[in-house]
Amino acid sequence: MNLTATKITFQKYPAYKGSGEYWMGEIPEHWEIKKLKHIFKEKKKVTNPSLGCGSISFGKVVFKDDEKIPEATKASYQEVLAGEYLVNPLNLNYDLISLRIGLSDINVVVSSGYIVLKNSIELDKSFFNYLLHRYDVAYMKLLGSGVRQTISFNHIANSLLAFPPIPEQTAIANFLDDKTAKIDQAIAQKEKLIALLKEWKQIIIQNAVTKGLDPNVKLKDSGVEWIGEIPEHWEVTQIKRITKTTSGSTPQSGNVGRYYNGSIPWVRTTDLNNDELLDVPVKITEAAIRDTACSLMPVNTVCVAMYGGPGTIGKHSILRFSGTINQALCGIMPSKKLNQEYLYYYVKYYRPHWMLVAKGSRVDPNISQDEVRKMFIPLLSVHEQVKIAAFIETQSSKVNQAITLQQTQIEKLKEYKATLIDSAVTGKIKVPGV
Repeated sequence: MNLTATKITFQKYPAYKGSGEYWMGEIPEHWEIKKLKHIFKEKKKVTNPSLGCGSISFGKVVFKDDEKIPEATKASYQEVLAGEYLVNPLNLNYDLISLRIGLSDINVVVSSGYIVLKNSIELDKSFFNYLLHRYDVAYMKLLGSGVRQTISFNHIANSLLAFPPIPEQTAIANFLDDKTAKIDQAIAQKEKLIALLKEWKQIIIQNAVTKGLDPNVKLKDSGVEWIGEIPEHWEVTQIKRITKTTSGSTPQSGNVGRYYNGSIPWVRTTDLNNDELLDVPVKITEAAIRDTACSLMPVNTVCVAMYGGPGTIGKHSILRFSGTINQALCGIMPSKKLNQEYLYYYVKYYRPHWMLVAKGSRVDPNISQDEVRKMFIPLLSVHEQVKIAAFIETQSSKVNQAITLQQTQIEKLKEYKATLIDSAVTGKIKVPGV
């Protein structure tokens, strides 16, 4: 879908009136305004353990794994059937992004903390699914009370909702079904393109750090399956043979005055961003270095995460300052045989290997500093390393720009989709067929 679609203009209704609700604004003059409790009723709790468990996820009622839910707990769950609306009224202040109301198209049982709504008058269910999404985002999340900001049916019962003539409800729903499907398809295509661009970027890095920049160079077997063939004039070594590595520690939190709020950067796993680090929020004192295993590392040290689970192992950054690290990180220090920019990109290529050899539980695997020190790496001249790093930087920048462009367009499409839904369900535009 072309972004120029956002420039399409729609007709307006001939006359408007105030809705009484700021989030709807003015609505077409012939539309009714009804209280939610006059359109929907709260379904009385019905248990049905024979059904699978479900929940609401981003405005859709979905099945969820019920193997870990005890039978006694499931027996207390309430039934929600296809054609009924499910509302998550819990912890509204915890999640302000997810859609919390959805029209179910499956039969499931859900936690008794949910609210299940059934329409008590004739309506187009698809139209109200769109309208209630808008109500959720623009109004419902402001309701509720208490630390957990949880609501009940009584909190929403007197909310005002637009109620167009049913043929218009159906026309609006059909229009939105068609348009949002096309927008979602366009977003999916762009997300697929982003995935391909990221894959291409990884291929650029892999080929450059293991094959060099000369496409005509003669290759030989590196002797390391993970690396494959390398240029004939290269050799293979291990990190521990060409540079030093170190880890760090965490100064005792009970002695904040002595060890923290100093001037020496202290890097944690959460600070790594797979890029260069210019600064970090936590600073420690010289006393922390004297009293603990924190070592001061030089500028351009490459930090690698050793703990933190599958998504964290091998996460890495270059420190653009002299600083310290905690015990979950390994610092690979600069040496005369190693260009740190080349090393940074090589670690990006090598990271999946660490994820494969990580030990520990499936949930919380880890690697040791020894695994980092044993990393095989091509040995080539520093001059060639510098050229390779510069090439990767240039090519990565181009790919990153393309990715950013697609991400920007995705955000515009999402904004357009939200605006289109809002405009249609509140009558700001008169959709074709009305």
